[in-house]
Amino acid sequence: MERARIAVAGASGLIGGALARSLTADGHTVVRLVRRAPQGADEVRWDPERGSVDAEGLAGCDAVVNLAGAGVGNRRWTEAYKERIRAGRVRGTAALAEAVAGLPADVRPRVFLNGSAIGYYGETGDRPVDESAPPGTGFLPHLCVEWEAAAQAAGVRTVFARTGLVVARGGGAWGRLFPLFRAGLGGRMGDGRQYWSFIALHDEVAALRHLLDHEGLSGAFNLTSPHPVTNREVTEAMSHVLRRPAVFAVPAPVLRTVLGEMAGEVLGSARVLPTRLLESGFRFAFPRIEGAVRAAL
Repeated sequence: MERARIAVAGASGLIGGALARSLTADGHTVVRLVRRAPQGADEVRWDPERGSVDAEGLAGCDAVVNLAGAGVGNRRWTEAYKERIRAGRVRGTAALAEAVAGLPADVRPRVFLNGSAIGYYGETGDRPVDESAPPGTGFLPHLCVEWEAAAQAAGVRTVFARTGLVVARGGGAWGRLFPLFRAGLGGRMGDGRQYWSFIALHDEVAALRHLLDHEGLSGAFNLTSPHPVTNREVTEAMSHVLRRPAVFAVPAPVLRTVLGEMAGEVLGSARVLPTRLLESGFRFAFPRIEGAVRAAL
């Protein structure tokens, strides 16, 4: 993509921040969607929970990227927090899609890249799935279905980035794992046989830019390494790279007591493959778990 003007919702988050830095470093203009009063031409006001956005601020942008939403793993899933997760994603996405669709054709963004998650597939056990698989059942699959459906109204090329567990120090699941393993307190969760479909933050950003750049790409793409690993293998890789013992294990009943309904996502297995991403010509820099961990360090 030639130098472009790209609106990013969620630019203060782990992935959105890394994407914004990458785009800016290459000379693109990043327009950040903010919830406060804008402080310059590179900011646009929006309120995802209420479903409102200053559509005029998106006029002239070449692309809109939506990576916003309350963290799924940030706290225990009370009914109130689940509604907050849903509202931010579904209402916010619908507001952005409708804003894009309502702009005059000559100033309308050409692509709407909307975040999604491999939670779409639910529990898969040791069965590998790709983008051709149907959605699973439960809170996260239902959320992802609604989330993606809300983006369909944009009326431009629309891409769904179904992201896996991002290996990074700055946030997400690995942001919590690194301090534990550094302290020698890391270990497997449950029986350790559940699959974790990961992606290095470097590859996540590269994949998002790949999806933005290639005009023939639309629909769902799994942003996960082609080599998903079990939680036991994650534990071994972390222990080896950080040179720390990993003798502890957190039994499943303890996780269920501490995390409640969210424990199902930690103990659940999702063996997800990036078939469409690979077919589109994307190549991973860190396809193996040890390489992804080293890259994060």
